[in-house]
Amino acid sequence: MQRVEVSFVGPPPVRQVMRASGVSEVQVEGALLHCLVCGSFQPFLEALLGHEVISFTSTPIRPPDSEFKEVKTW
Repeated sequence: MQRVEVSFVGPPPVRQVMRASGVSEVQVEGALLHCLVCGSFQPFLEALLGHEVISFTSTPIRPPDSEFKEVKTW
């Protein structure tokens, strides 16, 4: 899962992004869009087509430590 922040020249394509597979928690502040992307980025990137992007930041989100289990084999 990735936390994504995208800055646009004009208004973000909110409806297209909200309909994209794997995208959740869409928030908009003016020309800035924040969301979570799970899995492939392709549907999210396709939702941005035709809209000029100024900046794009993607930050991995680590699941809680309880989901990581170390397995040792001897």
